[in-house]
Amino acid sequence: MKGYVHSIQSLGTVDGPGVRSVVFLSGCPLRCIYCHNPDTWERKESQLTEANELAEKLLRFYSYIKNGGVTFSGGEPLLQADFVTDVAKILKKEGLHIAIDTCGVPMASAAERLLEVADLFLLDIKMTTEEDYKRYTGGSLEATMAFLDRLERMGKDTWVRHVVVPNLNDTEADILRFAELIKGYRCIKKVELLPFKNLCLEKYRALNIPFPLEGTPPMKAEELEKLERVLESAIKNN
Repeated sequence: MKGYVHSIQSLGTVDGPGVRSVVFLSGCPLRCIYCHNPDTWERKESQLTEANELAEKLLRFYSYIKNGGVTFSGGEPLLQADFVTDVAKILKKEGLHIAIDTCGVPMASAAERLLEVADLFLLDIKMTTEEDYKRYTGGSLEATMAFLDRLERMGKDTWVRHVVVPNLNDTEADILRFAELIKGYRCIKKVELLPFKNLCLEKYRALNIPFPLEGTPPMKAEELEKLERVLESAIKNN
């Protein structure tokens, strides 16, 4: 089985527990207004790679990631679920923890098999209303929540993430809607508000793609902290 691999980050600490290798795959069904990886949207810049070959590369870092693991990101890993499953099975034989960073779509029989194999899902809930989801990502909140429902039924450990963008989804009302969406899910082990950053601007310019949020400032740490307190309080009260 072959898959389209954009790049590999050998040692990362923010995409799952412990020190991890992160595999960025090519191809994504969404076009999020704040996307940091527009170079992974298409497969033309990627390397077609055998599952065994990718597993061998990742196992070179074994001594560093044995207490962490490997995270498959993108792009969207579910678009290449068969390939990711094959690689994950090899890595799990060596005792490595497998995480999938996903938007939760598309779901197909291949994705179901990947759900069985992976240990953790980092699920991005992009927006808090169906209208905003479609407007700012081209995707569907309903589909993402259906994926979360599937993880809940399977009892899969899940970290939920939500990017906060100034003047877009940075109000207390936005965060309260987010809290309402995720309440009651036992599979959710961690919730993260991630600050919007504009470090990707040079990527867009290099690709000659307009960046919709070019004039938007990075999310201020102190403002994010306020919203984190709102979220924490709402979750406790739920």
